[in-house]
Amino acid sequence: MKQHVRLVLCVVGAVFVAAAASSINAQVEPLPLWAWARSTQPKPGDKAAPQAAPTRNLRPNEDPQEQTKPRAVPASGASYSLVDVRDGHNVIDWFPGDHPAMPPIIKNGPASLGETARGCGSCHLPNGKGRPENAPPAGQPVGYNIQTLRDFRDGKRVSADPRKPNVPTMTALAKAMTEEEMRQAAEYFSSMAWTPWIRVVETERIPEMELEEGNMYITVGKEPHEPLDGRIVETPEDAYQANMVRNPRSGWVAYVPVGSLAKGEKLVDAGRCVTCHGTDLMGSGDFPGIAGRSPSYMMRQLWDMKRGTRNGVYTVLMKPVVANLSADDLTAIVAYLASIKPPTRTPTSSQ
Repeated sequence: MKQHVRLVLCVVGAVFVAAAASSINAQVEPLPLWAWARSTQPKPGDKAAPQAAPTRNLRPNEDPQEQTKPRAVPASGASYSLVDVRDGHNVIDWFPGDHPAMPPIIKNGPASLGETARGCGSCHLPNGKGRPENAPPAGQPVGYNIQTLRDFRDGKRVSADPRKPNVPTMTALAKAMTEEEMRQAAEYFSSMAWTPWIRVVETERIPEMELEEGNMYITVGKEPHEPLDGRIVETPEDAYQANMVRNPRSGWVAYVPVGSLAKGEKLVDAGRCVTCHGTDLMGSGDFPGIAGRSPSYMMRQLWDMKRGTRNGVYTVLMKPVVANLSADDLTAIVAYLASIKPPTRTPTSSQ
């Protein structure tokens, strides 16, 4: 902890200068919409629509038989209906052997919320790898995971796009959690090593995509004909497996601009990211791992820091780093980071 305090004191002066530059830059730079899976910029007064509490009710616009029939995924002996899959208060588990036993906070959510609670594993998956619209907490240090929950609880984690619905949901869940539940969730996710999850492809054109507004891109065509235009488009390798039945072994592909990996590597080296995030960028001490993780998620975090909507203990160190980086710079950085293949090693668990 003393090391962190010294680092903070060393950069306080730089932060004031960088914060001013960041504020000016953020005001003139539009959001990189691809990171939020959005097609339009937010407008004044926009805010997130509340996410409904978990329920087992049938959806009126879908065939009841399709919603209740048993489903299966490759290599799993389990069977669940779509009603089960969508029940965030009782998280399904296709592969219980892939992770430790889920404690109640992961499977059912904060006890104080009763039947309206949402289990951590419903969004972040039982293996902690998450999806492009949320965080991948697996393999992150215990201390970092706990601090993240506290920052949400204390209102220090706000999205630069106020329409993002899972941010207020996460804030409400963190406020409802006890310190013990935070510790259990942090230790659970930290206990699993980060392994490859995303296939990165440099390209100029991508298959036709359907945009689930505010959620993710879904591949609907086969031939690459849609211009990438400087974006990163992250999409399921298999939309049914990853999206419909939430198979936690079904990964993702990230289409990134041609040349972004080489540019990103140079920027990462120049920024000396290894100083805090470890020589393999898999995390060090209480600093998070950033190698091989969702480029959409990482872009949102960097932009939130640049815009000043994400704050907290560790953010003060990042603000001068991102202050003068453009959207194209940050796109290249997260493309490169996502392309790094995580080494096999035991995750850190410092507190």
